[in-house]
Amino acid sequence: MRIVATAPGRAGIIGNPTDGYGGSVISCSLAERARVVVEDADEMRLTVGELTTVLSRPGDYLLKNDRFDVVRAVLQFFSATDRAFAITITTDIPVQGGLSGSTAILASLVAAFLKMANRQVTRHYLAEMVRIIELNYLKVHCGYQDHYMTVFGGLNYMDFREKENYRRLADEIYATVEPLESTVRDLPFLLAHSGLKHVSGQVHLPVRERWLEGEQQVVEGYRHIAGLARRAKRALVEADWETLAEHMNENQRIQDSISPSGERNDRMIKTALENGALAAKLAGAGGGGTIIVLTHDGQRQKDLLRQAGAASFLTLKPSRGVEVTVEEE
Repeated sequence: MRIVATAPGRAGIIGNPTDGYGGSVISCSLAERARVVVEDADEMRLTVGELTTVLSRPGDYLLKNDRFDVVRAVLQFFSATDRAFAITITTDIPVQGGLSGSTAILASLVAAFLKMANRQVTRHYLAEMVRIIELNYLKVHCGYQDHYMTVFGGLNYMDFREKENYRRLADEIYATVEPLESTVRDLPFLLAHSGLKHVSGQVHLPVRERWLEGEQQVVEGYRHIAGLARRAKRALVEADWETLAEHMNENQRIQDSISPSGERNDRMIKTALENGALAAKLAGAGGGGTIIVLTHDGQRQKDLLRQAGAASFLTLKPSRGVEVTVEEE
């Protein structure tokens, strides 16, 4: 039996990173996807991109801080370390680019293993399951946006109120996911990837600790950003780009005052705004990552952003969430 699972990346339009703090976010999936193939084999063979390893001893299944850890975490979660599979992972999403690339791989793996076990779950439960694995098995501190977006796909307004504190999987409150693609016909956004990598959990953890300690700048700032996202939903639906731009730029100003975006991101944001873009902000976490630009002149912005350090551009598209197919031999 051969199982193929895919899931999209995502870009935060507004509201990030309040998805980890009981806030609200508007996010859109990407055309770019991660792909996982799971096949029966005579040994546990993992291939991620151009790298391959074989897990043969108990110690091989422990996290090694390498590219195979995402598979190890899923094998541990499903208690599948005594099985033998050939698992192949490829992706079009930049690695550690602030676009949920790792989560898209994780969501695809989890969906594939659920299919293998002939187990059906709701998309809400699947999103929460993926997050539990990332948090408790991979030890990555993160919000909920990535997991819901890679599972649901599309263009969504998401409300995470009452989800600011971590719970067990059985006790999690499901997020509100409101699809917007049927009412939003135009998406005048550009995604510019810096080419730099970051580790999402390392970016989020220090801010999380400041929030837990009640630091006013973080607590009030994220409350304000969440409110911006709720107000921005109307602006996006009504194609009121000027108002949406104001909210996006304010989102970026507040987040940058709490946690610096990174020199290259700052340079790309400044370049976009100084050359006619209505808004520019981080599409995910800072440090490396990707910016999202609200512009009606995408080609000109691309040319300028390349000069400012953009390494590549991604495609914002309300695409399908995680999908699984089974090929019988």
